[in-house]
Amino acid sequence: MIIQDLANSINGKVIGNSNFFLNQDFTGRFTLLNDSVKGDIVIRHWINGKGIEIAADKNIAALITQTPKDGAVEKAEELNFPLIVCDKIELANAYALKWTVDNFSPNSTNVVITGTNGKSTTSHLIYHILDNAGYHVLTNTDSESEFNTLIDPMVSKLISDEVNANGELDYLVIEVSEVQGWLGNLMKNHASLMSDALAPKVGVITNIAMDHIGLVNSIDEVFDEISAVPEAIGDGTTVLNYDDDLVRKIKADNPFYWSMNDKNVDLYFDDGIYYDGKLIIEKGDLPFTSGHFIQNILSAVGAGINLGIDLEVIKDGVKSYKALNRRFAKLNDEPLIIDDFAHNPDGIKNTIRETVKLLDDNQKLHVVCAIRGSRGVEINKLNVEALVEVLTEDINLFLSSSNDVVNNLNYVSSEEREVFFDILNSNDIAYTHFDNLADCLSEVCDLASKNDVILLIGAQGMDPAESLLKNIL
Repeated sequence: MIIQDLANSINGKVIGNSNFFLNQDFTGRFTLLNDSVKGDIVIRHWINGKGIEIAADKNIAALITQTPKDGAVEKAEELNFPLIVCDKIELANAYALKWTVDNFSPNSTNVVITGTNGKSTTSHLIYHILDNAGYHVLTNTDSESEFNTLIDPMVSKLISDEVNANGELDYLVIEVSEVQGWLGNLMKNHASLMSDALAPKVGVITNIAMDHIGLVNSIDEVFDEISAVPEAIGDGTTVLNYDDDLVRKIKADNPFYWSMNDKNVDLYFDDGIYYDGKLIIEKGDLPFTSGHFIQNILSAVGAGINLGIDLEVIKDGVKSYKALNRRFAKLNDEPLIIDDFAHNPDGIKNTIRETVKLLDDNQKLHVVCAIRGSRGVEINKLNVEALVEVLTEDINLFLSSSNDVVNNLNYVSSEEREVFFDILNSNDIAYTHFDNLADCLSEVCDLASKNDVILLIGAQGMDPAESLLKNIL
C-alpha cells in the first residue's frame, strides 16, 4: 500500500511525510490510537498536536483524521509524520473495512444486518447458529457487549486480530447502524457504505422506525438511509420484514420475505416457523416466544437459509441460543423482574406489550423507565408518547434520571426531563420520578409484591440496574 494511494482513495490530503512514518512497513492493521503498535494505521475523528506526538512516539505508520486541531498539522510537519486529513471519516472507515476483508478474510462469506430495532439480537443469533455448527465466525456484537457499528476502525481491528490469532474465517456477521453520525452531523449513506465494503452474500433489514433524532428528523430520512443498503448487497439476498410497511417498499434484486401475519411469503410464523409451507421449527423449540424476539429469530433463520445452512443445523442453533445482555432478560423470580434495552418508541411499545401478555389476572405490572440523557428533547418526546400509547390505568410507572450512575455524556437535562412530565401530565398518567436509579429501584422493589412483574426499560441510564439490584433484593 502506498500512502498517496490511500489518501486518494478516501479523498484525503497528506500532510508531513508522503511515505509511511520512518519508511516502515504497514502491519495491515487499522486500529485506535491507544491500541496501536509500530506499523499500524490509526483512524480518529479528531487529533491534536499532542496526539500526533503520541502517534510518532509509537512509530505508527500513518494517522487518518477528519478534524486536525490544536497544532496537529504543525506538529505533523515538524515531525515529518504522515497525517492524512479527509472530509469524511466514514470513507476512511469503509476503506479500512474493505482493505481488511480483502486482505485478511478474502474467502469468508459475509452477512450484514441493519435496521432500527433488533440488529444486535439478530446478528448474535446468526453468529450463534454458525458457531454452533462448527464454523469459524466473527461478529461485532457479543453476549456481553456491543462493540460498535463501524463509526471507527474497531471492526477492522477485530477482523485482523482474529485472523492473526486463529486463522482464516468462514463467516463474518456484521451489525451496521442504520443511521450514524458525528458531533450531530449525519454520516450520509453510512449503512450502504459499510455494507458495500463487506460485499455481503446476505443482508438483513429488521425494520424502519425513528431513532437517532437530530441526525435524522423524519422517517423519510431513515428510509433513505436504510433503503440504499440492498444496492450495496448487489446480487446477494436481502432478508426483509414483510410486516413493516416501509421495509416492504424497499427495492431489492433478490428479496426474501418473512412475516408473522402473512403465510404467502418465503418464511412465516404461525404455531411455529414455516419455510416453503413446511414446519421447520416448532414453537416449543424457540428460546423465547415474545413477538419482537420471534421477529429476530425469523430474520436470523432467513439469513441461515440463504447462506445454504442445513435446516436441522439452523434449528439446533435456534434451540440452544441464549439471549444477549439486557434483551428481555429475567433478573429475578419473586417479584419477576425483566430488563430490556428498549430505548426508542418502537422498542418501548413492543416490550411493554409483550410483558403485558405475560401477566396473569392477579399480577400487577410496574414499569421503570430511564429517561434518555443528552439525546435531546425530540427523542424523549417520542419515547414518552410511546409510553402514553401503551400504558393502562393498572400499570404503575416510575421514571429515573439515573444521575447516580451516568456520566456527563448521558446526563438528563432539565428539558429532557420536563418533556416527560408535561406529556404524562397532559394525558393524566400518574408517575413517580427519581433523580437516582438506586432510589427508584429500591422504591419499586418495596412496593411490588412477590407476585408482581417489574419491567426495566431504557438505554445507558438503566444499564447498571442489574448490579444495583444485587444490593437491593
